[in-house]
Amino acid sequence: MASYFLYHSSFLIMIPFMILAMLAQSRVKSTYRRYLNVRSYRGMTGREVAEAILVRNGINDVTVEMVGGIMSDHYDPRSKKVRLSQAVYSGSSIAALSIAAHEVGHAMQHANGYVPLSLRTAILPVASFGSSSAFLFVFLGFFFNSGMIMDIGIWFFIAAVVFQFLTLPVEFNASSRAIVQLSENNFLYEDEVVGAKRMLNAAAMTYVAATAVAIGQLIRLIVLRNSRD
Repeated sequence: MASYFLYHSSFLIMIPFMILAMLAQSRVKSTYRRYLNVRSYRGMTGREVAEAILVRNGINDVTVEMVGGIMSDHYDPRSKKVRLSQAVYSGSSIAALSIAAHEVGHAMQHANGYVPLSLRTAILPVASFGSSSAFLFVFLGFFFNSGMIMDIGIWFFIAAVVFQFLTLPVEFNASSRAIVQLSENNFLYEDEVVGAKRMLNAAAMTYVAATAVAIGQLIRLIVLRNSRD
């Protein structure tokens, strides 16, 4: 009974981290909605800007395609595709152009062999397994009273935390590349770039929050593990 109570009460550790994550999500959604309604002066679509940036940087093996969903935009390094949601792909808003340029920033990283991106890609399989299975190992460790099983779960989850830390420079760098491309190529005028920075900074905070949540989860796992000693 004591172990059951500790396992569930340890979730209290996560409350401040979860609040941070919710605030970050709320901010990025409100900023996205705001700049989704602000049309860029030049009127180019997200697809046009993405393709133009690829051409200007000599990246000829990456294609741009539309994908379903809202804020589902991403770059797939395996198929070398920049996938943009409909609002970004067809839209000409500051939000659309900012997101499109950001995703192409990841394609630029891939083409240039950006080290944090390569490391994050390499650790992804272990991180994914650790993120989904760590608490199973901890639960089994509680059930069988085995610290070793719990340690295995913690080490797997550490890989997930490392993945989150590597995500930070990857995302911030992609945003920096996006702003440079949007500004230097005059896809956005100077006053519009301010909005683009706000859009991408808000998005970046969600990754900071996700890293904080991962750290909180790791702390929780360690507290549970130490309770068995």
